[in-house]
Amino acid sequence: MAYFAAVLARTSGGWDVSETELDDVETLTDLADLAREAAQDDDSVLIFIEQEDAWFAVLRVDGEDDPRIFVSDGAAAARSSYGSILTDELLDRGADDFDELDRLVDLDEDAEADDDSSDEDESTATGQDGVPIGPLGDAELLAEFGLAADGLRELSGEGALPGDALGEIAEAIGCGEVLEAVR
Repeated sequence: MAYFAAVLARTSGGWDVSETELDDVETLTDLADLAREAAQDDDSVLIFIEQEDAWFAVLRVDGEDDPRIFVSDGAAAARSSYGSILTDELLDRGADDFDELDRLVDLDEDAEADDDSSDEDESTATGQDGVPIGPLGDAELLAEFGLAADGLRELSGEGALPGDALGEIAEAIGCGEVLEAVR
């Protein structure tokens, strides 16, 4: 499977972007360490990962804080080695708590919650191994850079190609040209 990965380090002059290899990445800690190595001071660092137009992910690391993660399609990502690192982390945080899972999954905002519902939310479609189909994670992770949660969810919507979405995300946060230069 072909992957594209880039590290985007926030600097006083904008964004410093470089393509990176994921060969030595086996855990979320490895990804976070990769991001922290690129950081200047404690500025934000993003890692964009895309797998052959199947899914994309954005990982954000701020200093020593826990990484924040957004995945465009949890079920698709869970079927790949690097994507499963991210989806496993997201689901471990709330697998037994469906209220937390609902927060992580992009649900239809017009759907009304049933007060008499069981612990499982039947409106959440899942793929193999019970991983939610569709966006998963912290859709607010790019809000302070100019891309609101709704915009990020829209870019990961059905029919969107991950490579195109990453380009649009980069444009929205002000590093489209430098990301395109490393693609």
